[in-house]
Amino acid sequence: MTATEAAEHDRTGEAATAGEPQPAPGATPPRTPLTSRAAAELIGTALLVAIVIGSGIQATELTRDVGIQLLANSIATVFGLGILILLLGPVSGAHFNPVVTLAEWWTARRGGDGVTAREVAVYVPAQIVGAIAGAVLADAMFNKPLVEWSTHDRSAGHLLLGEVVATAGLVLLIFGLARTNQLRFAPVAVASYIGAAYWFTSSTSFANPAVTVGRTFSDTFAGIAPGSLLGFIGAQLVGGIVGLALVALIFVRGRSAA
Repeated sequence: MTATEAAEHDRTGEAATAGEPQPAPGATPPRTPLTSRAAAELIGTALLVAIVIGSGIQATELTRDVGIQLLANSIATVFGLGILILLLGPVSGAHFNPVVTLAEWWTARRGGDGVTAREVAVYVPAQIVGAIAGAVLADAMFNKPLVEWSTHDRSAGHLLLGEVVATAGLVLLIFGLARTNQLRFAPVAVASYIGAAYWFTSSTSFANPAVTVGRTFSDTFAGIAPGSLLGFIGAQLVGGIVGLALVALIFVRGRSAA
């Protein structure tokens, strides 16, 4: 084969590759067994909750200054969440959050890319079980009772508004990145947003029903009383709907010129 023929062969191969359908940004990676994806969601959510609760316990043991406690808790969460998304994103999409999973399912049923109803039925229980396991693990690491219901009441209306805002912003960010083909920045962007929302929302940005459930199992700095659970989850679901509405409003899919 001459050099000219070789160059032509390379160009032909590149064209064929370019013509092959590629996975859409944010779509679940192809050919990954559902059991592996469920395991990634369970383990990822467990580690996320262990980071949130464990860093909260550590902070309260090191200082009595609530501002420094929140700073330590938020910094640990930012770094931990970013690493978990980077590591497990290629396996399951790194949802770790039923609101994100449900939002992706909704966009898929309306013609977008995302999880199926069957996958939702696997992802969400895995996330909840993982969150509970993460709370128990954090308590065990710091020699706390393995299960101790939180007494931290978070039922005030302004806190619920904070959860709506935090969750709406998270959904807007994730699906906005997907619409603009920038999901490669998700580990940094999502972690940074959650870190910021720790400080600018009154609720310190739970923004995740599974994590909220897990945090009821630990009567520590990051806990939430079971009596506040339904209000927080309801606010998070409302936030998810608001976030999707904002995505549809802002990131309008391009139309061909008439």
